[in-house]
Amino acid sequence: MRAAHYSPLIIVTAVALALAYGTLRWWQGPQVQGYVISAMPLVQTVVATGRVVTDSRAQISSEVTAVVLERRVREGDTVNPGDILVVLRADDIAAQVRQAEAALTELEKSTRPQARVALERAQSQLEQAQRETARRRDLAERSLISSEALEQAEQAEVVARSALEAARLTSAALAPGNVEEVLLRERLAALQAQLAKTIVRSEVAGTVLTRNVEPGDLVQPGRVLFTIARDGGTEILVPFDERNLSRLALQQSAMAVADAYPNRPFPARINFIAPSIDAQRGTVEVRLAVDPVPDFLRQDMTVSVNVETGRREQALAVPNDALGNVQNDQAQVLLLRDGKVQRQNVTLGMRGLAMTEVLSGLSAGDAVLADAAAPLADGTRVRFTGSQTPQPGNTGDSATLNELPVNLN
Repeated sequence: MRAAHYSPLIIVTAVALALAYGTLRWWQGPQVQGYVISAMPLVQTVVATGRVVTDSRAQISSEVTAVVLERRVREGDTVNPGDILVVLRADDIAAQVRQAEAALTELEKSTRPQARVALERAQSQLEQAQRETARRRDLAERSLISSEALEQAEQAEVVARSALEAARLTSAALAPGNVEEVLLRERLAALQAQLAKTIVRSEVAGTVLTRNVEPGDLVQPGRVLFTIARDGGTEILVPFDERNLSRLALQQSAMAVADAYPNRPFPARINFIAPSIDAQRGTVEVRLAVDPVPDFLRQDMTVSVNVETGRREQALAVPNDALGNVQNDQAQVLLLRDGKVQRQNVTLGMRGLAMTEVLSGLSAGDAVLADAAAPLADGTRVRFTGSQTPQPGNTGDSATLNELPVNLN
């Protein structure tokens, strides 16, 4: 019976407490989540996928049309300058070379000596004609022969002199080092050069990447028979998203990992950034030098690269969801001061997919709301449920700013 006397009092007290609690919650404002800002080490990287390439490639072709007799190398073989790659059939060219050599031998052994004999004979005939002309002139002066006989002798002398001049020109042309020998030797050299082209040799040192010829094939000038990767520097060709261009610079270090060997990362360094953008893909071509070159790297191997574009030993970092009205390096955060919301302008530094560095506008220990787009007016009182910003080692990559991965298609 006594419990019944206290029931109204208990009810009134409970209602009063509920009203007081509700009033307190109303006065404290809505509950919000956010972050307590602290300094931490930050490393900003740009991640993308590319392929292994050599500094240059040589494409080997035939300079003549012929049938393949032998193929001496295959993919993966190492070659040096002068090594034979392919031997072509050369029967007709070899026959022409032998013919040219025979012509040169004939010049030296037969034609040239005959020309010297012809010159001596022409000289002797001219001397004989000159003596005959003198004898007849003497007889004509004594009127012992007719003038017609003298004219015949003089004409014979003219013919002999012309024959001598022709023999002299012929002998000179056939003399060693003169025009006839030069022509024959040039023709022989041209044919020998053609014959040499039937043996296709490597002009560079490197590794055979592709072969497109087999014995029995008919090859023609312009057809690529082999592709050779020249020995020298090895690079990684990566098409980075053009939005990352402002973060990239020559000599930036990177860590590369081949898809085929994920447990064997190796260092690389940017040594070329293309001056133009691929308009269709929206990418910029970047080449990274690899030195030393791991023994497992192969041409065209797929490789992921992680380029370090910025590093801070200690920096204030804000999760990206706490940033609003981002314009270039300016943004706003909802800062909590004395339990009330206040919009605060901040200047941004290194920016990533997860977190962004704040250069000014915040201090260590400040609390910011997680939802930068929350519809809260300045001065609104809120109940803050906060957490520390992720620290390196606690949440894996949260402190590493991984920028816009780009895959090579």
